[in-house]
Amino acid sequence: MSHPKVLAFVLAGGKGERLFPLTAFRSKPAVPFGGRYRIVDFVLSNLVNSHIFSIYLLVQYKSQSLIEHIRQQWVMSPIIRDQFIAVVPPQMRMGPEWFQGTADAVFQNINLITNHNPGLVLVFGADHIYRMDIRQMIDFHLIKGADVTVAARPVPLEEASAFGVIQTDNENRIIGFQEKPENPAPMPSDSSRAYVSLGNYIFTTEVLINALIAAQSKKHHDFGAHILPSLVDTGRLFAYDFESNLIPGIKPYEEKGYWRDVGTIKAFFDAHMDLLGEKPAFELNNPHWPIYPSGQKAPASKILRADIENSMVSEGVTIYKNVRIKNSVIRTGVVIEDNVVVEDSIIMDFTVLKKGCHLKNVIVDKHNVIKEGSRIGFDPQDERFGLHIDSSGIRVIPRKGWRD
Repeated sequence: MSHPKVLAFVLAGGKGERLFPLTAFRSKPAVPFGGRYRIVDFVLSNLVNSHIFSIYLLVQYKSQSLIEHIRQQWVMSPIIRDQFIAVVPPQMRMGPEWFQGTADAVFQNINLITNHNPGLVLVFGADHIYRMDIRQMIDFHLIKGADVTVAARPVPLEEASAFGVIQTDNENRIIGFQEKPENPAPMPSDSSRAYVSLGNYIFTTEVLINALIAAQSKKHHDFGAHILPSLVDTGRLFAYDFESNLIPGIKPYEEKGYWRDVGTIKAFFDAHMDLLGEKPAFELNNPHWPIYPSGQKAPASKILRADIENSMVSEGVTIYKNVRIKNSVIRTGVVIEDNVVVEDSIIMDFTVLKKGCHLKNVIVDKHNVIKEGSRIGFDPQDERFGLHIDSSGIRVIPRKGWRD
């Protein structure tokens, strides 16, 4: 199916307060994830793999780490005018305020829409781990003659109360929204499940511009709370079933419609564990739908003698003798000295684990040096040593210094 000109806005300004202290010096989309990525790389990879190359990344809080990542890793062709990933900080066109909400972020950059003159505008979040062929959602939008299409994920009815629920008719037309309801409305085709919004939207351009202007006059600043409910009666809103999205190269053992909001330490940790195992719920190694960035410049990893079980080890890692690593993710440039044990942990870039360390259920942020003989994850009083203990019990050691 032929597609009109498409412009994408990626909302990447979130504080990510529930991910503290990983967000102490960076925004949530900039938080490292997996062996070599950052959270933002997943939405950008989905867009690029879907042949959508005109992308504005709207940033706000603690954005320098994210800006540097985009500058270094996401260089599009400078020859073709409509191939770009451009970082856009708040322009404060309406006064000295930052973005007041998701809709306000796009409204403050409405000139970028009129200058580009697309037929469709995509508004996607930058905070989630998933694969998606967005062209299939665009096809659905065009076939339905929709004004707005909302990506929706079916979840068990008993879990839906934790989300914003989308009410639809038999043709997937949206007829209402429920915000964390006690009694969620089930899907018409499946009474055991309900649709919840993924926060990813496709708008016909004229509808989006008119809705943004009308919302601004009422001081309404959010897509989910204001823009979409206001269009239910006047526009053609449809829910796109994310579970129907087909990705080439997906393995039979992967979770169908895998999508995670890694907005808490526990969710972030659990999503890493989903990458591990012989049959992971989310397989990073898929050459038919790769997750970028463009590449690392670190040398191959060097392992002298170690027992490594169900773990991920990235480029440039040095592992010395008598090391045991189990159920863990080791990112680029980590040094692990003799007699270290790492269990159920995430060790981020350029960290050094000195001799005899033992870490369990720990996330170590970048550029740390863990002292010789340290035992972390065993003592209820671990916070004495300057680390953060999440309510889930996971220990988090904040980033050392200002480098990221």
